[in-house]
Amino acid sequence: MKSLMASKLTFLCILLFLFSLSKGDDTIKHLQGCKRGSKVQGLHQVKLYLARFGYLNYQRTPDNVNPLQNDEFDEELEAAVKDYQSFYHLNATGTLDGPTISQMLMPRCGRPDKGSSHNHETKLLHIVSHYQFFPNSPRWPPSKSHLTYAFASNYPDIYVPPVVSAFNKWVSATKYFTFSRVDCVTSSDLKISWERGNHGDGEQNAFLPGTTIVAHAFPPTDGRFHYNADQNWFIGASPNAIDVETVALHEIGHLLGLDHSQFENAIMWSYIPTGAVKGLDSDDIQGIQALYGLNK
Repeated sequence: MKSLMASKLTFLCILLFLFSLSKGDDTIKHLQGCKRGSKVQGLHQVKLYLARFGYLNYQRTPDNVNPLQNDEFDEELEAAVKDYQSFYHLNATGTLDGPTISQMLMPRCGRPDKGSSHNHETKLLHIVSHYQFFPNSPRWPPSKSHLTYAFASNYPDIYVPPVVSAFNKWVSATKYFTFSRVDCVTSSDLKISWERGNHGDGEQNAFLPGTTIVAHAFPPTDGRFHYNADQNWFIGASPNAIDVETVALHEIGHLLGLDHSQFENAIMWSYIPTGAVKGLDSDDIQGIQALYGLNK
């Protein structure tokens, strides 16, 4: 029971931190320059962020003290910062420098980065692939190359066309999957909805108002794809909004079995900055081909 309560408390702290990120750069900007041995108020927020996205997992201490809740820049945090920096091709110093802090403040997908299987370094014509799969590489069975999708009743009609366009782009790119829209969400393979707060996916996946999380989706064969209704959405490029189709392309990749890529140009790169409009990249296509054996 104590373990369960501690776990819930940790998730709540992480969600509160993600909420606080939106309240201004001062939340963690003052931590710039912190490194191992530092003890600065607010460092626990960076620990919570890195734990949320899979970079930091403290072992339980004998006295049951949760290191995520203190402001000490310890050896584990340094290793986690280096891991995060390496994943995003930043200078892996283990120090909270300006580029690292700026990266953490950007809007992003809610799925963790770490825990993926297969970081591919296969070289083909001097091209290095960085696509990743989920642990155990879940995929849709061969009998399900055609998938149905439906929009929940809470999904805004104005934002349906960009999602339909995103599905069509995956069809053209994969030449394997096909999709069709149906009316019944309950029986559809893929279920797309517009959500706020704790919407039934567990506390760790809640959309608190103001969080940096824009959306999340689940690997095969779950089928859930949720937009964060509290983000500022737009169709196309807008300097102060998130493009609906760009996010759809990314989250559909999760629905098909791709995890976050380490290649910034890939649609499966986890960060989706305001104003950005992206399409599918060769890294995304190579990932799907490898996952489903389409390149044999």
